Amino acid sequence: MSRARRANLDRTLAALADPQRRAVVDLLRERPHRAGELADRVAISAPAMSRHLRTLREAGLVSEARSNDLDARVRVYALKTGAMSDLKDWLAETEQMWVDQLSAFKAHLEDRK
Repeated sequence: MSRARRANLDRTLAALADPQRRAVVDLLRERPHRAGELADRVAISAPAMSRHLRTLREAGLVSEARSNDLDARVRVYALKTGAMSDLKDWLAETEQMWVDQLSAFKAHLEDRK
């Protein structure tokens, strides 16, 4: 894995380490939400939600857009397509490594019988 992809993976894992940010990701899987809606649904203050959304945005997991209504301060957040591809690739590679290791261990034990 390249240094850039590893750095991206590290940012993704760090962003997802917090349970409230994972709750936000779960909500955004359903549909885009306004920041205020997310704060209400996760039951945290608006400033705390702002910090969580900034972390998710900086990790490249969510996008931010202005709302179409009259208030220009309202932001709508959505999950970015493909944002977790490095994480998915790493998990698949790690799973394959464990499958290979366990298969080799099983073969070793069977050979000893």
